[in-house]
Amino acid sequence: MVSKGRMNWLRALCALCCVLAVTLGGTAAAWAKGGNPMVKLTTNKGDIVIELDKEKAPITTANFLSYVKKGHYDGLIFHRVINGFMVQGGGMDKAMKEKGTDAPIQNEADNGLKNKTYTLAMARTGDPHSATAQFFINVADNGFLDHTGKNPQGWGYAVFGKVVSGQEVVDAIKAVPTMTKGFHENVPVAPVVIEKAEVVSE
Repeated sequence: MVSKGRMNWLRALCALCCVLAVTLGGTAAAWAKGGNPMVKLTTNKGDIVIELDKEKAPITTANFLSYVKKGHYDGLIFHRVINGFMVQGGGMDKAMKEKGTDAPIQNEADNGLKNKTYTLAMARTGDPHSATAQFFINVADNGFLDHTGKNPQGWGYAVFGKVVSGQEVVDAIKAVPTMTKGFHENVPVAPVVIEKAEVVSE
């Protein structure tokens, strides 16, 4: 026979389970109705989960998701690491060979998002609209990278997401020893590998 105290405890547990079920169901419904996409980068330093801002950066978000879904980032490295600035990846393999990409995209740096610590932004050349697959994670507040005007000097770098889990992994990556390798500076001595990139919620 179950004691009265035990019965009350079981009732409380059942009530809690019901609340959790409703909450989790609501969360799933929210994602299904247009929550922001989430991408997980599994690296040899740990996992990084990124929330993408599809409302403010629709072109950049769609571009990044396309590369993730086709497995473009799997096996590539963070090839440029500057502590106090950013960590960059998505373009080179361990041999520092650049992987082919799709066509460049429109720069969305004028979307109001700022290059704050742990935000994700697109890397590019001197051409404002040259971004393809390479991205970087800011490891400091880099306001000088923000959009100030639609001209070559002011376009800035488009932020399109933020790290929501694995900030400690980003901190570990930014602290790795680096070297010059060929024409490339700030290359980690021991490769920091993106073992897998996957969409965990869309």
